[in-house]
Order: sequence, then structure tokens, then C-alpha cells
Amino acid sequence: MNVLAADDDEMMRMLVGALLEQAGHQPELLADGASAWESWERGRQRLVILDWQMPRLDGLEVCRRIRAADPDRETFLLMVTARDSSDDLVSVLDAGADDYVSKPLTPNVFLTRLRIAERRIAIEEARRTAEQALKDAKYMAGIGETAIALQHEINNPLAALMSTVSLLERGLFKPSETGEALTVVVEQANRIATVVRRLRDLTNPRSVVYAQGARMLDLSGETPSSP
Repeated sequence: MNVLAADDDEMMRMLVGALLEQAGHQPELLADGASAWESWERGRQRLVILDWQMPRLDGLEVCRRIRAADPDRETFLLMVTARDSSDDLVSVLDAGADDYVSKPLTPNVFLTRLRIAERRIAIEEARRTAEQALKDAKYMAGIGETAIALQHEINNPLAALMSTVSLLERGLFKPSETGEALTVVVEQANRIATVVRRLRDLTNPRSVVYAQGARMLDLSGETPSSP
């Protein structure tokens, strides 16, 4: 995973970079908060590690900017800080950080926090994948229900309209019957138009059982009764 890490201390950057590589990640190491923010805007890295006190922009401000631009919290933010008072740690979390690790940084503690971040990212990715799959399934089910509903509502009037037009084209109606045949055409066309209008005006779509357990979109125009 590409990981963005920003710290103005060169030795700290070297340590964090080595530990990230040891864990199998590709670190991008930067020396100030403004560069970190610009890099995140370009790359939207899933894991960002920030020192609190940095030139140009401090870590808290970078946190706030990322959270404002990432309302779904797809980026995991890990703050590295030498401050350990309760108020300081509340400030870190209020800025949008997901976790923090205190200085002086030790490899074991950092790698533990890194594993926590990796697991959180994996869980969130699985959740988003499942939610998208459910959304796609509902969408496809909706298409199927709409197709069945249109077939159910439009088939009969369409068949009557087409058969009547075909008979008219072939001249099989007597002159005295032509007016009545045209009335049938208009009536069936209006039935189809009514179905299309109901589909257009749906505000609270619901499905009903059609046949053999299949469901279809309810285009009856009837308001369901209260339970």
C-alpha cells in the first residue's frame, strides 16, 4: 500500500520509512504539512501518518483538511505526537485522526499501530465492497421488477392496439366499423400513456408479488392501505 508520512525530523522520517518498508508498504516521506496536503490531494492515499508540529501546516490542520475532503473517511489518519496530555489527545481526535502514537517512537509500538490501521482499512474496504454489491443487486432487481411491471401493464393494450391497426391497414373493417376501431386505438394508446405517466410520477416505489414468487414494480396507481 502507498503510505504518506510527513515529519520535519529527518531521523524520524528515516525510521518511519524503514518500518513501513519492513511491513511491505511503499512510503512517500515528506518534511512539512503543506507538502503532505498537496500529495494527499493528488494521490488520496489510504494511510497517512502525520507529525503534529511541522512547518507550513501542522499535522492537525492537515488532518482537518483531509477529513473535510474525505467525509466517508476512506483515509486512515495516524498522528505521531510528543504531547500526551488528555486535552492534547482530544485535540488530535477532534481534528479527525483515527489513532495516534506517542513519541519517542519505538519500532514495536509503531508496528502495532500500523497493524491496527491495516486491519481497519481492510475492514472498511470489505464493508464498502459489500455495500456496493448490495446496491448493485438492488439496482438490477429494480430493473427486473420494472421490466415485469411494464410487460404486465402494457402487453394487453399494446396487443389490442397493434392488432386493430393491422386490421385497419389491411382494410378488413367495414366503413361503418372504422370509427369504432379508431376509438379502440385511442383507448389502448391512452392506457399505455397512463402506465408511462405512473412510472414517471412514482415517488415511493414499492414492489408486489406477480407470479411464481417473482416481484414487479407496482404501477397500479393505488395507495397502499395503512397496516
